[in-house]
Amino acid sequence: MGALDGKVIAVTGAGRGIGRAVAEFCASEGAAVVVNDYGVSIDGNEPTSEIADEVVAAITAAGGRAVANASSVTEMAGGASIVQSAIDNFGRIDGVVAVAGILRERMFFNMSEEEWDPVIETHLKGTFTVFRAAAPHFKAQGSGAFVAFTSGAFAGSVAQANYASAKGGIVSLARSVAAGMFKYGVRSNVIAPVAKSRMSGNVPFGIEMGEPEDVAPMVGFLLSDLADGITGQVYTANGGKIAVWNQPVEVREMRKDGRWTVEEIASRIGEVGQEEMGLLKVLAERDAAAKAAKEAYKSGETIYPYENARKK
Repeated sequence: MGALDGKVIAVTGAGRGIGRAVAEFCASEGAAVVVNDYGVSIDGNEPTSEIADEVVAAITAAGGRAVANASSVTEMAGGASIVQSAIDNFGRIDGVVAVAGILRERMFFNMSEEEWDPVIETHLKGTFTVFRAAAPHFKAQGSGAFVAFTSGAFAGSVAQANYASAKGGIVSLARSVAAGMFKYGVRSNVIAPVAKSRMSGNVPFGIEMGEPEDVAPMVGFLLSDLADGITGQVYTANGGKIAVWNQPVEVREMRKDGRWTVEEIASRIGEVGQEEMGLLKVLAERDAAAKAAKEAYKSGETIYPYENARKK
């Protein structure tokens, strides 16, 4: 008996990396899987995806059940097609996992509309289209599980304002879905994975990073009946580590009777202060280390100035 026996799960971006690992894991736990990865046919009619077909072949060879879907998540029709593939082939839909995503990295002050739009469209809208298509089915049957994918970058990123914005939007979308679908017995959660993949290729060395297969069990758990009552959460999955993120809340306040003036705010702002932005702290430490390394190099202390500065 698998944790997902009898369930039908749709996974977007399932042709490679984490998406593939999730699709194959769900199948190994007994689920029938819709393997979605975007593709286009030569004649421009029904889209096909070789990498989605490869995953389906691997699943069926292992004794599982799967069907390929090559629709784009960036269109409402694509999201509907993915869910309909589940209905047409397996008779129902029990879970949706939105993994599909792309990167267009650029410093914010140089970012173009052509680099902004596709990232928002694929990540954020792409999560919405498939979630929206599945929602009426979940509502009608009084059950279902949404699993969205974010990233620690939703807290801010130096050269990925588009990606960070999309991932932050996904967190808010998933929490809104959790609130809106709660009374119907439908769950909505988010995974912030840390795993080696094409999109993590530019992550600095030295950061703890697991494999795509390490993320899949947490996704499987959130899709299973064992996760009953768990909704509106953001979890990190990284190798053998699973962690939960805090919920955004007000932490300090200041009050007065009537409307504030700028001068009054300035005189009392210390009562609320500001919360430390971890990313800025890291950047400040790196800048300080780089400056120390440069000075060390000038003085001839070492031929490996950056490492020497870090040790100091």
